[in-house]
Amino acid sequence: MFHLRTCAAKLRPLTASQTVKTFSQNRPAAARTLGQIRCFTAPVAAEPFLSGTSSNYVEEMYYAWLENPKSVHKSWDIFFRNTNAGAPPGTAYQSPLPLSPGSLSAMARAQPLVDTQPNVDKLVEDHLAVQSLIRAYQIRGHHVAQLDPLGILDADLDSSVPADIISSTDKLDLAVFKERLRMLTVGGFYGLDESDLDKVFHLPTTTFIGGQESALPLREIIRRLEMAYCQHIGVEFMFINDLEQCQWIRQKFETPGIMQFTNEEKRTLLARLVRSTRFEDFLQRKWSSEKRFGLEGCEVLIPALKTIIDKSSENGVDYVIMGMPHRGRLNVLANVIRKELEQIFCQFDSKLEAADEGSGDVKYHLGMYHRRINRVTDRNITLSLVANPSHLEAADPVVMGKTKAEQFYCGDTEGKKVMSILLHGDAAFAGQGIVYETFHLSDLPSYTTHGTVHVVVNNQIGFTTDPRMARSSPYPTDVARVVNAPIFHVNSDDPEAVMYVCKVAAEWRSTFHKDVVVDLVCYRRNGHNEMDEPMFTQPLMYKQIRKQKPVLQKYAELLVSQGVVDQPEYEEEISKYDRICEEAFARSKDEKILHIKHWLDSPWPGFFTLDGQPRSMTCPSTGLTEDILTHIGNVASSVPVENFTIHGGLSRILKTRGELVKNRTVDWALAEYMAFGSLLKEGIHIRLSGQDVERGTFSHRHHVLHDQNVDKKTCIPMNHLWPNQAPYTVCNSSLSEYGVLGFELGFAMASPNALVLWEAQFGDFHNTAQCIIDQFICPGQAKWVRQNGIVLLLPHGMEGMGPEHSSARPERFLQMCNDDPDVLPNLEEANFDINQLYDCNWVVVNCSTPGNFFHVLRRQILLPFRKPLIIFTPKSLLRHPEARTSFDEMLSGTHFQRVIPEDGLAAKNPENVKRLLFCTGKVYYDLTRERKARGMEEQVAITRIEQLSPFPFDLLLREVQKYPNAELAWCQEEHKNQGYYDYVKPRLRTTISRAKPVWYAGRDPAAAPATGNKKTHLTELQRLLDTAFDLDAFKNFS
Repeated sequence: MFHLRTCAAKLRPLTASQTVKTFSQNRPAAARTLGQIRCFTAPVAAEPFLSGTSSNYVEEMYYAWLENPKSVHKSWDIFFRNTNAGAPPGTAYQSPLPLSPGSLSAMARAQPLVDTQPNVDKLVEDHLAVQSLIRAYQIRGHHVAQLDPLGILDADLDSSVPADIISSTDKLDLAVFKERLRMLTVGGFYGLDESDLDKVFHLPTTTFIGGQESALPLREIIRRLEMAYCQHIGVEFMFINDLEQCQWIRQKFETPGIMQFTNEEKRTLLARLVRSTRFEDFLQRKWSSEKRFGLEGCEVLIPALKTIIDKSSENGVDYVIMGMPHRGRLNVLANVIRKELEQIFCQFDSKLEAADEGSGDVKYHLGMYHRRINRVTDRNITLSLVANPSHLEAADPVVMGKTKAEQFYCGDTEGKKVMSILLHGDAAFAGQGIVYETFHLSDLPSYTTHGTVHVVVNNQIGFTTDPRMARSSPYPTDVARVVNAPIFHVNSDDPEAVMYVCKVAAEWRSTFHKDVVVDLVCYRRNGHNEMDEPMFTQPLMYKQIRKQKPVLQKYAELLVSQGVVDQPEYEEEISKYDRICEEAFARSKDEKILHIKHWLDSPWPGFFTLDGQPRSMTCPSTGLTEDILTHIGNVASSVPVENFTIHGGLSRILKTRGELVKNRTVDWALAEYMAFGSLLKEGIHIRLSGQDVERGTFSHRHHVLHDQNVDKKTCIPMNHLWPNQAPYTVCNSSLSEYGVLGFELGFAMASPNALVLWEAQFGDFHNTAQCIIDQFICPGQAKWVRQNGIVLLLPHGMEGMGPEHSSARPERFLQMCNDDPDVLPNLEEANFDINQLYDCNWVVVNCSTPGNFFHVLRRQILLPFRKPLIIFTPKSLLRHPEARTSFDEMLSGTHFQRVIPEDGLAAKNPENVKRLLFCTGKVYYDLTRERKARGMEEQVAITRIEQLSPFPFDLLLREVQKYPNAELAWCQEEHKNQGYYDYVKPRLRTTISRAKPVWYAGRDPAAAPATGNKKTHLTELQRLLDTAFDLDAFKNFS
């Protein structure tokens, strides 16, 4: 009968009275819930051939007639003409003439009842107009959706209605609605007549509003589009250029009756809303004057997150990594991660003592790691909430990197087991550039996490800033459009709509493994924090908020009216959770000590002892056997696969490498190769990331070989070293520093048994990632008891190439070191150097030899703990003929040299040395060349400080004592107010108990890191060399 009704509907327009009667009988009770709607027409008995057995045939004939009226029998032609011209039911059909000799000529003379020609063009135009109308709702329906729970602001900051959408009577008053309807129909935008509202139109394949019907009256088409796109859910997806994905979304939101919930699901939703709301109420009652950044106004976030997690767990995910700002964090910790309530409540006790080392952090910045059973799916789920600073959105790439690492370590190549959820505020999502950088990592091969669910808590306000002053885009979520992520806007005062949208988001991520955004349009009941007065700047909004009924109360009243729960049952749910909070509060009073390690977001089981201490305080030799060095060198200088054509210039580079290996010598690139290759042999995964790192900015690395004849055919020799080696990942990043460094930091968080390196294209580019350095890398362990072994490779050196790219700003890193320049540590302490490393917040080195670079990379893994390592790497030294290291300095038993002492003529007769120069890095080679030219190799000793922090007090004291008659000077190529001088001088003075001055030989203070004039550069260099070797230079300052 379906085809019969469809055909009849196409051939016979409904009358207005029939339409109204039919729709009133079949309209669902709830305005938002769509049921299956059938369209009934006039009786078909009036046309004797319109029966169920012939309906398919009739429909085929009709479509054939539409294409060519002459292709069907004359009787069919007359019937369809009459029908299409609006003949009343039962009159369009004319009985065939009896067979007789003159019947054929009579048939040819037969005329249709209605004197008209088949207006096929008009029929096609009307159908196209209806398709355009449907498409308009799909594209722009979200602009008129009822998204603001306060009813005072349009979520897209635009109160107008798109010109091609009729809009619902909820958005416009009835008079305006009728006028727009007339304008869009009668000779208007779509060229339809008003009578066409009751005509039945065939639905295109790009919509699912028909359900089981393939045709609907125009009036019902509009109603269903309104219900799908213009109620409490606004769907942005038509910018996606994948038909399958668009069809998937249409089916999820257009299908009649698809958004249904069982009574059990409704009760679960209510219980979760009770916990979310009463948790905030409890904190407000107990600590009304404390800042907690509560969730009031968006309490639906908790059931929303739990729904995403439930659905993802059902689809196979067993590890969810989350990042979020401070608003609602305590609620998420309590009701999503399931942190013990007493551990949260005791954080409000001002008398609580800190037990861990470091500064700690405020309660709404802390993270958490927890493994538990998901009660809905009865499967194990691990939840990790990453600790974050106040710098909004800074944690986004960190979460992505940690997620990528967890996927990597468990072999989850498609993101089916590990996923990330990122929470955002509306103002930050639109305003912070790191959001854009993070999105652009989402689909890159070495960075993709196969889809992140983004949840925006859209307060419709920043701190005090109106959204109309805070963004230029209609929505705060428009940044997500750049990666074709669908965006689901939803009114947060409709909990069922929120839950449905979250289910769809989780299913999208599981189906397509791409990002998706849920925009929870809500409000903020209090100010930016509980102590803030929002009425100063948003008086009208907050007058409305004061009147606003909480979502829990609204939803409870709805369920009581539906008979899903009764009032006593609802009240008992509230009382039960209140008792849980009170009991936890009583227990929290027994907590006297705060253990930050209980809030650790990335534990490393097995790496430390049970109480979190290193298993030893020693470091083995970082040297290797000659066989291993030779083997790695041979692979590094060859192409380990057959039928692979490399560039001729690269052949020469590999040949040079081979010659170095034969001579038992390494340059910078080969030293790095040997450090990496040996760690891979030991099962240590290595990940090197940054801009152009595969080849190297200075064309020295060449870790990825490219076939010159076959596109995308590459070879990574490092992955061909050993049969059972760990994998080596080297990946060119997007042109981003902030996002990529944050990503690599997150990757390094996941496991201590990996060497994760980020290389800046030039050292000064790290300043666009300063937030990650300042808020995560430098103080991360102090704030969150979270060790991290990330390595930063920062090319640095004054090469006469101008102020850009010259300085990696070592002064900034040294300024943030946590050692005391005025206190000489106990130099007699056992394992002094290892204890120094353990106590520092990060390690800063500037190696002058490839061998020392090799050792410091290996030491980073062989240490029994993890610290960030900052390495100022060279540029000209990459190919400097003197910057070479013999295998002898890399063999078993050798170590990283914190200080490289003078080993020339001056060291043989130390009493004769007049000046002891201290330096670091490349300037050493300028000094030795000048010293030799001046013939002062016995008078001036040069000591290189390779490890600047922790400061090598013990070794430098030994050097100073070795040259009793020498004056001390620090020499650097950087300007005096930059570089290392301000860090080194007070520590050297402390080393020698301030017995001697420490002079300065270097460039004068300057605002820019370097001159842009080559001649000036050389003049400045010669001046600092003159000062360094003029033994009378400082006499007038004594």
